Amino acid sequence: MPIKLPPVIDAFLQAKNDHDSTAFVACFADHAVVRDEGREMRGTAVIKQWIEDSNAKYQITVTAEKLAERDNETVLTAQVSGNFEGSPVLLDYHFTISEDKISQLSIRLTGE
Repeated sequence: MPIKLPPVIDAFLQAKNDHDSTAFVACFADHAVVRDEGREMRGTAVIKQWIEDSNAKYQITVTAEKLAERDNETVLTAQVSGNFEGSPVLLDYHFTISEDKISQLSIRLTGE
């Protein structure tokens, strides 16, 4: 049974899987912060460059597995496949959403 995702997270996954950096960055607030692989990206211009680099390097696809609300975050557990060692892997996407935009996103290995 498919998971019912909040509209902005659904749009985020669609853009990520389509490798559409313009649609992807449209999901974020202007001053959003993304934390991934020990790096922090601030603002939509930096986030757009990060996702374009990631798309080119890894060709990732994401499949939603589970959705939970905790500690003022929406946590999406997803199977991530792509051109990287250990693929596929389960990752947790910790979203903070305000005014229907992603204001913060932290991507972690499931269980971290």
